[in-house]
Amino acid sequence: MTRSAPDSGPARRTLLAAAAGAALAATTAAAGAAHAAAGPAAPRAKAPARPVDNRTWTTQADWRSGTGKGTRVVAGARPGVTLAKAAGRTTYTDPHLNRTAQWEYAEWLSPEHRLRVPATEVIASWNAHTPPGTWIQVELRGTYTDGTRTPWYVMGRWTAGDDEHVDIRRTSVDDQSDGKSSIWTDTFSIDDAASGLRLVAYGLRLRLLRAPGAKAAPTVWRLGAMGSDVPDRFTVPASTPGLAKELPVPRYSQNIHSGQYPEYDNGGEAWCSPTSSQMIIEYWGRRPTAQQLSWVDPSYADPQVCHAARFTYDYQYEGCGNWPFNAAYAATYKDLQGVVTRLSSLGDLETLIAAGIPAITSQSFLKEELTGAGYGTSGHLMTVIGFTAEGDVIANDPASPSDAAVRRVYKRAEWETIWLRTKRRNASGSVVSGTGGVCYLYFPAHPTPQQRKALAAVGVR
Repeated sequence: MTRSAPDSGPARRTLLAAAAGAALAATTAAAGAAHAAAGPAAPRAKAPARPVDNRTWTTQADWRSGTGKGTRVVAGARPGVTLAKAAGRTTYTDPHLNRTAQWEYAEWLSPEHRLRVPATEVIASWNAHTPPGTWIQVELRGTYTDGTRTPWYVMGRWTAGDDEHVDIRRTSVDDQSDGKSSIWTDTFSIDDAASGLRLVAYGLRLRLLRAPGAKAAPTVWRLGAMGSDVPDRFTVPASTPGLAKELPVPRYSQNIHSGQYPEYDNGGEAWCSPTSSQMIIEYWGRRPTAQQLSWVDPSYADPQVCHAARFTYDYQYEGCGNWPFNAAYAATYKDLQGVVTRLSSLGDLETLIAAGIPAITSQSFLKEELTGAGYGTSGHLMTVIGFTAEGDVIANDPASPSDAAVRRVYKRAEWETIWLRTKRRNASGSVVSGTGGVCYLYFPAHPTPQQRKALAAVGVR
């Protein structure tokens, strides 16, 4: 059966694919023009091979490097920034609850970050604690190679809860564009990469909000963004196998949930992202409590998958496939953190697996392009849990008929192509975009030295 966009809500990834396809179509040819447009620069070291730039604020020094209005830096084992006193009030009309309310807020503004890789795409990630009645808004403003700036783009309005009496609905924000770039749900994208335009710097603005006079406050302990300019490619160089190892990641099928909870996109093929997230959350020894799962129909198997779908759901996108929302959900569990990034090769995945870190990867493919899958997809998330002695990929594929059938072995070269390419042909022969190595990583708040070294090796800290 041909499967259409398991991780997408109504046309979301199709729209993103169209934008990303345009942005990536001329990356290699335009790279020189982008640097020329930036003007002369001081001599610099050889450009990094990795076409990705990650910048994250996590330490006490990081938080103190920004500018706060009404915020306070939280010290301790997990430094962060929190709302200490109101810097102002704002009115927010929740489009999904049709409710207008007053909120008091504080703001934190990051220093401007100069991208090592002038970018066609940027994806923000955050990890936060939002008690009932509190929420956060993450915004990005960038500088183009022509010296002009973007507006402040909203990258997400997020809260962990969904109590309609005190919380907002977590949501992405549509219809954001300045004629040079646009926001496609969770992704900043240059509209026309063939022009040579790139983003060369950005700042992040964090707004922390709560009901006026409330004592509870949101706290953010991880904030950052991944900028990338992935080379335009239908194929990728074959890598040499370097690891034989398999991690004991739980197996959950999304397909056994088909038709469940239409208010959270109806289960089944729409739930690949939260199902994959739940597998790795439980690999790290965390899971919802019985009380947290009490809302789920007791006749449903694997109620924690339903829970993950509910609490990753993006009410604007109308689906559970918002990448940063999944990472933020994982980080609501004790001592976990999550990030969205891009990796460059299966060697990167081997580095992570060797350190005990599985990964959730995003890919699209025709049925005949991935032997043994039995379906094709315009967008799907799987969990990579290891490699065979031959170097083939061991994946927990949630698009399976049962939990027992989730573990799959996919051919290395086929997997490498469908995950890392940026262009492919669909069933009608038209050229559409690929994901270019997008993945999410969930790992302990305090990684072991081996884990920290592996994360640093793939550009994450």
